[in-house]
Amino acid sequence: MLPGIKQFDLTGRNAIITGGSKGLGEAMAAGLASAGANVMLVSRTDAEAKAAAEAIEVEYKVKAIGHCADVTSEEQVNAMAARCISELGGIDILITSAGINIRGAIADLTFEQFKQVQDINVNGIWLCCKAVLPHMKEKKSGRIINLASTLGIVGLANRTPYTASKGAVVNMTRGLALEVADCGITVNAICPGPFLTAMNVPIADTEEGKKFIVGATALKRWGELREIQGAAMYLASDAASYTTGSMLVVDGGWTCQ
Repeated sequence: MLPGIKQFDLTGRNAIITGGSKGLGEAMAAGLASAGANVMLVSRTDAEAKAAAEAIEVEYKVKAIGHCADVTSEEQVNAMAARCISELGGIDILITSAGINIRGAIADLTFEQFKQVQDINVNGIWLCCKAVLPHMKEKKSGRIINLASTLGIVGLANRTPYTASKGAVVNMTRGLALEVADCGITVNAICPGPFLTAMNVPIADTEEGKKFIVGATALKRWGELREIQGAAMYLASDAASYTTGSMLVVDGGWTCQ
């Protein structure tokens, strides 16, 4: 008999989720915990990370750790990985959800703003992947799930910092998937579309939001946070053992029009 639904069981697996104290990161962490995974929620704000971890422990009866780290600091990222190994017993899953978006026409943005987005959205992901890979290679297993975006696949005006960063994540994911394919490690990316996260609240009720986001999706609405969970649970599980180098688009049909 084939394993069926058991393939999605994450009991005993240990996951790091950067940007895990809010938004899509917190939702994905909860999804993994609901399937039995222990989780480390990473945030730049210690209190937020600990509060989110405590809520997951209470709700799902798994071990959850709130950890404060800046993903642009190699030293802090390495300490994050070391703590997960020490306190949870290993790293089976990495979800790189920490990210920022600075909007505006290129003429109105500074080079410092552009670099800030690349530093967190690209360099931060690269550092996190580098930090967990020695442990995953030693175990000959692992799941890396990067957060890209539909804007890593298609363009949108007044988003050059963000589209550049997410395009980089798409191809970083593909390149790394090829690099570690013989190590028992899969590397994939989720490309969310218009989810109503704190990052997108400023444009939710604007004409731009209504025209280019809600009006352009096949489902005619913003995504709900719970609707990202299935993608993360799939890619983190044994069900995705033959999936690597893929971009899983969760966008309500935004990119199909």
